[in-house]
Amino acid sequence: MRLSDIMSHAGLSIYTEIAMLIFIAAFIGILIRTFRPSKAKELEALGRLPLEDGTPTTKTPGGTR
Repeated sequence: MRLSDIMSHAGLSIYTEIAMLIFIAAFIGILIRTFRPSKAKELEALGRLPLEDGTPTTKTPGGTR
């Protein structure tokens, strides 16, 4: 008896279907959370974060930062 015969008769195919459903649900949840119009401003700020060097961009009344 080969291992492939044992595994094919074990009835484990339901786990792959459950895993696929969980993956699809998580993917749809991430898409909904990401593309909500109310999150546009926050995502824009987070998208610019790697380009900022950490120095403030506002000027003080004395002309120095």
